[in-house]
Amino acid sequence: MRAASMGFVLPALLAGQIALAQTTQPQDAPAQTTPAVEDFKPASSNQGGKPYPQVNSERRARFRIVAPGAQSVKVPEWGGITLTKGEDGAWVGTTRPLDEGFHYYRINIDGAEVPDPGSKFYFGAGRSGSAIEIPAQDEEFYTVKDVPHGQLRQSLYFSKSTNTTRRCFVYTPPDYDKDNNARYPVLYLQHGAFEDETGWGNQGRANLIMDNLIAAGKSRPFLIVMDNGGNNFAGGPRRGTPPAPGGGAGGRPRFDFSAFAKIMTEELIPFIDANFRTIADQPHRAMAGLSMGGAQTRQIALANLDKFSGIGLFSGGSIAANDPALADPAAFKQKVKVLFVSYGSKENTATAKANHEALEKLGIENTYYESPNTAHEWQTWRRSLYQFAPRLFQD
Repeated sequence: MRAASMGFVLPALLAGQIALAQTTQPQDAPAQTTPAVEDFKPASSNQGGKPYPQVNSERRARFRIVAPGAQSVKVPEWGGITLTKGEDGAWVGTTRPLDEGFHYYRINIDGAEVPDPGSKFYFGAGRSGSAIEIPAQDEEFYTVKDVPHGQLRQSLYFSKSTNTTRRCFVYTPPDYDKDNNARYPVLYLQHGAFEDETGWGNQGRANLIMDNLIAAGKSRPFLIVMDNGGNNFAGGPRRGTPPAPGGGAGGRPRFDFSAFAKIMTEELIPFIDANFRTIADQPHRAMAGLSMGGAQTRQIALANLDKFSGIGLFSGGSIAANDPALADPAAFKQKVKVLFVSYGSKENTATAKANHEALEKLGIENTYYESPNTAHEWQTWRRSLYQFAPRLFQD
C-alpha cells in the first residue's frame, strides 16, 4: 500500500461541488465572534498597491468597500458577512478565521454582485471575479523563489471537430530553450467546472510548483498542457448535481465528455507533439484534473490506455476495482504506471478510500493522498499536483 507523505489517501467524488464548483470553501459561521488581532496586511492576491482586502495572523479577511450611497454591502461567502458603514462612507467587515489557500468571493452592493476593485481578477465559478489568498503554513512549495523559471506559453490551434480556434497554455521547463535536442514527457492537466484553461496557471500556480520541484531535484522536467475542457455536461446532471462517486462496472457515465475526448486525442495531442519537443509515446504521457477535470481524466484516460501511462484524479472521483478498464488487471498494470487519487480532508472521502483499498487487494499499485484541513478548493489541488508530479515519468 502506498501513501503520500502528508497523510493517508482519500476519497469521494465531485461532491455536489461540480457546479458551484470551486467557488468557496464550505465554512459556516458568518463573521467574527471575538475581536480580531489587529495585524492585518494587504492580501498577496490584491492588485498592485491596493490596501484591501487584508488578512491577519489568524487567517481572518477584512474587506473595505467605498460606496457612500449604498444602503447595504455584503460578502455572501463564508456564511455571509454584512459590512458596516463608517463616517467616511466606506463599508468594512471582517470574517472569522478561514481555511488556508485561495478562495473566490463576491461583493454584494444593494443586491448587485460585483467584483472587489482591490482584488486581482480570476476566472472561476463561471465569471471573472475576485479572490483572496489566505497564507498557508506550507505555501513555500508554490511561492516565487530565486530558482530557474520555466515559461507559461499561450498557444492557439484550430479544431476541425468544433470549427473554432482554441487556446491552451503550455508550461515548458526552465531549460527547454537551452538544448534543442532535448525532448520532454507531457502532462495534460485539466481545470474544474466553471473555470477555464487559465485556472492552473493563475489559481493553481502550476508553473511555480514545477519550477520549485525541478530546482529541488524532486521532479523530472516535463511539459504541462492546460486546455479548456468546457462546462457543458451533455447527457449529464443539472448544475449542482454531483456525478456518481468512484465509478462502477459498466453503465452510462453521468457526465458525457465525448466531444472534449475527441479534441484531446485527435487534435490537442497531435498539435502538441507537432509543435513542442515531446517524447510522443504512451509511457511519457499522463493526464490529470481537478473536480470536473478529474471526471474528464477518468473517462478519457481509461478509454485510451494506449495514450496515457499516468492518471491523476484530484477531488474528481476514483476508480473501482470492477471498472471495465480493470477487467484484465495484469494488462492494466503494464500500461498504467502512476494512478493517483486525492481529496481534501473536509470532502466526502468514503468511496475513494474503499476503492483505493480494493485496488490494492487486486494488486494495482495506487497512491491515495489527503490534503489536511482543506475542502473542495485550490489548496487541495495545489498540494495534489505537488504530490503527483514527482511520481510521473520515473523511467
